[in-house]
Amino acid sequence: MVYYGQTSCEQDTERYLDVVKYVFSSYKKEVPLVINTMGWVKGEGLLLLIDTIRLLSPSHVVQMDVYDWKAMAPLTPEYVHHTPGLYTKGKQQGRCKHVGVSAAENWTPSEGEGDASAPEYKLLYVHPEFPRAGIAGEARVHSGILRDMSMLGYLGQLQSPDVGAVLPLHSLVPYQVPFSAVALRVIHTDVAPTNIMYAVNASWVGLCRIPDEISCQTDGPVLLTQTPVCDCLGFGIVRGVDMEKKLYHILTPVPPENLRAVNCLLLGNIAIPNCVLVGQQGVEGEIPYVTSDYNYSILGAGKLKKKKHFKRREYAFECDYA
Repeated sequence: MVYYGQTSCEQDTERYLDVVKYVFSSYKKEVPLVINTMGWVKGEGLLLLIDTIRLLSPSHVVQMDVYDWKAMAPLTPEYVHHTPGLYTKGKQQGRCKHVGVSAAENWTPSEGEGDASAPEYKLLYVHPEFPRAGIAGEARVHSGILRDMSMLGYLGQLQSPDVGAVLPLHSLVPYQVPFSAVALRVIHTDVAPTNIMYAVNASWVGLCRIPDEISCQTDGPVLLTQTPVCDCLGFGIVRGVDMEKKLYHILTPVPPENLRAVNCLLLGNIAIPNCVLVGQQGVEGEIPYVTSDYNYSILGAGKLKKKKHFKRREYAFECDYA
């Protein structure tokens, strides 16, 4: 597992292909493998999908059309063979798009697979007969809710198995991790070293393992200059940072025997569900990590909307989703 750190790969398609390559390198071909591609199939998304098909050399491709939307071209082997992707070239194409050192340039086909640009697979074309399939706006909302539910289920492992009240974040005992034991990297944007702790505090992080040894000449945090493509062993929340003792306080359900291998924290553009923060009970005064006294005219500032209701058909969902 690799932590990409964003809900869309649009900002860094090159790293996306690097991640795909890294994950696929662990496949031993001893059992069947199902690759569930994403739903970005327009513009560069389609070109990236062509790259993925060409580079992974599947035996079958299942393409699902949309009932009430202009259909994309069938992804036949001939179409993929002749159409240039985002980083790979099609047949009779002189040059491929070049962005520095392309993530796909070092790809070589496995033994017996022949030319990587000439895939051989069977296309299974499915045309569903139900309307409103693939509506982009609804898909984004639903995927956001499902993502929050998945994260809440993951954090639920921190709770006691006994049925009872749910403990808020400030009532859970965190792990204490020295600054010198893990390296830090913010994936999705550049953060000044002086502000890195403000970004990390109260954030969702990937608990990762990089092959390099962690070393730092100062007693401050260890900062990586590039985002590594490495194993992710699980996730956690940086509940607090102790600047005097040089410690991160991290909540995670990852077992201790696996945590011993973690030496890197990756912070992406994935937010903790709002309800985890605004729903903390038993707090006197300000809720930890949440403020009501803030200048919302500041560029980039925004309010968390509490208890927003979504209704769909006969079902009702109450969700702290903004």
